[in-house]
Amino acid sequence: MKFLIGLLTFVVVIAGVFVFLSLPWQGLVALLVLLGGWMALTRYGQQAAQVTGIGVSTLRQRLGSSAVIVVGIAGVVGVLVAMLAMANGYSETLRRSGDDASAIVMRGGSASEVSSVLGHDATVVIEQAPGVAKDEQGKPLASPELVVAANLPIRGGDPEQDVGSVTLRGVGERAWKVRPNAKIVAGRTFTPGLRELVVGKGAQRQYAGLDVDREIKLGNQSWKVVGVFESKDAMESELWGDADVVGSTYRPAGSNSRSSVFVRLAGADAFDAFKASLTSDPRLQVDVDTTASYFGKQSEGTSKIIRVIGFVVGAIMAIGAVFGALNTMFAAVAVRAREIATLRAIGFRGLPVVVAILLETMLLALLGGALGGLVAWLIFNGYTASTMTAGTTGQLMFEFKVAPSVLWTGVKWALAIGFIGGLYPALRAARLPVTTALREL
Repeated sequence: MKFLIGLLTFVVVIAGVFVFLSLPWQGLVALLVLLGGWMALTRYGQQAAQVTGIGVSTLRQRLGSSAVIVVGIAGVVGVLVAMLAMANGYSETLRRSGDDASAIVMRGGSASEVSSVLGHDATVVIEQAPGVAKDEQGKPLASPELVVAANLPIRGGDPEQDVGSVTLRGVGERAWKVRPNAKIVAGRTFTPGLRELVVGKGAQRQYAGLDVDREIKLGNQSWKVVGVFESKDAMESELWGDADVVGSTYRPAGSNSRSSVFVRLAGADAFDAFKASLTSDPRLQVDVDTTASYFGKQSEGTSKIIRVIGFVVGAIMAIGAVFGALNTMFAAVAVRAREIATLRAIGFRGLPVVVAILLETMLLALLGGALGGLVAWLIFNGYTASTMTAGTTGQLMFEFKVAPSVLWTGVKWALAIGFIGGLYPALRAARLPVTTALREL
């Protein structure tokens, strides 16, 4: 019977923890308000507040054992926040690459630009579709682009062995108007018809030889780096050159073909008409999507994998932290057995004792969570990393982003660990017979 009760308690606790981890911050605030009201307005709540005060006042005498909880939970939260910051920064970089007022058109059935091929006639039809915005001269804000792979030595590595794949994008002059966030920050833009490149700031940090006025080898040809651009999105990881020159170098048999067409729409509400016009045109077989949706899909798979790894690693470490908290709190309850028994003898009930020990443990857990989050923020916020992106030819440079939502997740994990680690010692303290406890040293 005791086994069944214990098993049922464990299942209820785990279910409650999962519910707690899914709470928004407003839910926690509501719980705190309810707890504060209970402790201020009820007899048992006031008893719990008094016992909590006694326990907190003795923490200085138990610094060593209390530090076990704080440090253990700080480690869990630090690792979890770092992994979630990686996933958050990765997906945020891709999300910034698009919006609902621009669109991308690729060959039908293509998962990405890499596998898409559009002929010259198709790109002309796409540029003339309804809903495309026009520039000051009345020209459509459409940019037919070609995406290919190139190899470059990694900065700081062996030039012969440490070679990475980079995305080389062939564009025209209208690419800058379609992407107004892309700005030249050093040098100048490339000259049409010449083997000249502008490089993203992210690519410049990742690969060697991408300084202005330097020449590099791409496709057995020498290219000159003439400028550096900044866009604060995924495009910063790329090299841009004249589309016709890139095509003649990498696709000599089909130099007029393109991978995709990016367009700036007259407005977000123009997308439906733009898409309907192209998908119903018998001359075309294309897929049309907003750039926000396209880049969002590109980030889903990798971000999900990073988050799953983070939660799995965090859960494994959390188990260790829970056992550390259990051992610490069981020891604390044993040391304070006489004190708890005395309180019980003078009229304090079991519930206030349980709540007080839980609050004490969760306070230590909160300190650990705050410490872990702070360390992760100091080390990883803004830290630059790179990884391959689904459906692309090169690495994506991105920054870890320790957002408030990531820190909030870490704090919830810390409180959940503290709750589990303090619950069973609290129940033992409440059930301990008063006469037995008073005889303990």
